[in-house]
Amino acid sequence: MRERAIEQKLTLMVKKQGGICPKFVSPGFDGMPDRIVLLPSGRMAFVEVKAPGKKPRALQTSRHTLLRRLGFRVYVLDNEEQIGGILDEIRTA
Repeated sequence: MRERAIEQKLTLMVKKQGGICPKFVSPGFDGMPDRIVLLPSGRMAFVEVKAPGKKPRALQTSRHTLLRRLGFRVYVLDNEEQIGGILDEIRTA
């Protein structure tokens, strides 16, 4: 499965839960996660989408660490089977 297919599945599942999953673009601040998951009741997290088995680059890992230090949830998604668990965790956090 390709990264794009996983990303599309994530967006669809977030929508089914009443949320949105916009593409996150941060000009001048490279390495930020691909998507922001925004669910009802103010639940949110960042999601880095990767092709199966692929890992974040060093700069991406650094940005994930920064976001986590600021108190945000950050997930790396490389398999569509992870989506349900990630969304459950965001929703119940």
